[in-house]
Amino acid sequence: MNIFAQLKNLFRKGGAKLGMVNSLVNITDDPRISIPASEYNRIRLAKTYYKDDLKPIRYKNSLGIMKERPISSINITKMSAHRLASIIFNEQCTVNIQNEQADALLDEVIKDNDFYNRYEEHLENGIALGGFAIRPYIENDKVKLAYINADQFYPLHTNQDEVDAAAVASTITKTEGDSTIYYTLLEFHEWDGEAYKITNELYRSESPSQVGINVPLSILSEYENLAPSVELNGLTKPLFAYFKAPGANNKRLDSPLGLGIVDNAKSIVDAINMTHDQFVWEVKNGRRKIAVPAEMIKPGARFGNEQDVDNQRKPMLDDETDVYLQLFGDTEKLSIQDLTSSIRNTEYQQTMDFFLSEFENAIGLSQGTFTNTPSGVQTATEVVTNNSMTYQTRSSYLTQVEKQLKNLVVAIFELMSCGQLYTDGQARFTGNIGELDIVVDFADGVFTDKTTQFTQDSQAVTMGVMPKKRFLMRNFNLDEQQADQWLEELEAEQPESNINSLLESNDYPSNGDD
Repeated sequence: MNIFAQLKNLFRKGGAKLGMVNSLVNITDDPRISIPASEYNRIRLAKTYYKDDLKPIRYKNSLGIMKERPISSINITKMSAHRLASIIFNEQCTVNIQNEQADALLDEVIKDNDFYNRYEEHLENGIALGGFAIRPYIENDKVKLAYINADQFYPLHTNQDEVDAAAVASTITKTEGDSTIYYTLLEFHEWDGEAYKITNELYRSESPSQVGINVPLSILSEYENLAPSVELNGLTKPLFAYFKAPGANNKRLDSPLGLGIVDNAKSIVDAINMTHDQFVWEVKNGRRKIAVPAEMIKPGARFGNEQDVDNQRKPMLDDETDVYLQLFGDTEKLSIQDLTSSIRNTEYQQTMDFFLSEFENAIGLSQGTFTNTPSGVQTATEVVTNNSMTYQTRSSYLTQVEKQLKNLVVAIFELMSCGQLYTDGQARFTGNIGELDIVVDFADGVFTDKTTQFTQDSQAVTMGVMPKKRFLMRNFNLDEQQADQWLEELEAEQPESNINSLLESNDYPSNGDD
């Protein structure tokens, strides 16, 4: 940074103290943001659990000295968020539009951004922290997708079901001289009548705990071409799509932000980590220990002439073992003693299963997700036939995911309709966005009971309410041509009556999809 830039920053610091230059300690101090700071304190706490960045254990040793050691935890927050994300959305899911031109444009955006692979990862983060957003933007005349974590997304209004105005924060660090400087870009998306307004503000701070003072965008090369303000006309939806974890926010009733996994299960997660840590510590302290007289271990004692090396007493034990402890005292009264204590693995296992079972209930996962049920770990068939909690929880998440994906598609096409954002000034889409028929297919095969489906479909064929060709296509994953070929071969091999008899008796081989 040159001397002129340093002088400008010096004057801005003085101006901020006098109230002449806008400065912020926290992002929530901006009057446009009505979400309280406590909501983001909650998200930051949830983030420490998701990152497994927990406080160390403090304890007193046998000598009464206070010691500190890392906690041996189980990152159950990460495990459960990953589990939920994987059964909600995966690479087999698809988003399509019932319009050939629009679908081709959307497919190009999806491929350019590797969307199906990346979305599951960010959904996991959103489930863990309570929400996340996706913002499409134009770069080199192509639509790109930016993923916004829960602690970067600031709604501008409360008491609403839809978030249609928000601020997005992103921070970068720079080394200036011997100091680390923190720059925070705040990007405000809000409505000014019928116009959609995007305002960019840059803040500079010498402390990571403060947002700092407002500085020009041109101070950084990354933002020198970024306009301070842009107005877009003709938009009907915001240029971001927010995912909110299902369920009411019982921590702040008027907040539009969702709750993460830890928010209502922190005490259970702490109990799981405490149990695991204590068990690991007991295993460490419970390793075999045998007390022996010190003379059996320490070399150095001699017989006769002290200069007689040949008569030096040799240690009686292997010098690589750590099992033996030295005891000092009267050698005539000392004896070899086994000090090994038994490890209470059964008690710890039962305790861990108890807390894991509580955790499964708290976050809406079926019994057996992290523990063994009396019948063992549940299969996909049991999930459906038992109307399990996981299946119901997944359905709640799917509602919110589908909502976000449809809002994202609309935002993408709203962006494509703004010709002013492209170098040639030409919009990439000129159709009616409101008439787009967006279809999200979550590929629910993982939750489909194939054996039950086969039985029901065969009964439907017998009743005459399902065509045989449709039965073959649905239950054997055949296309129409293959199904026709199967039917022709069946007719050539056996009479029609035998085919119907097979279906009526349900005498079919298992397809092994359970």
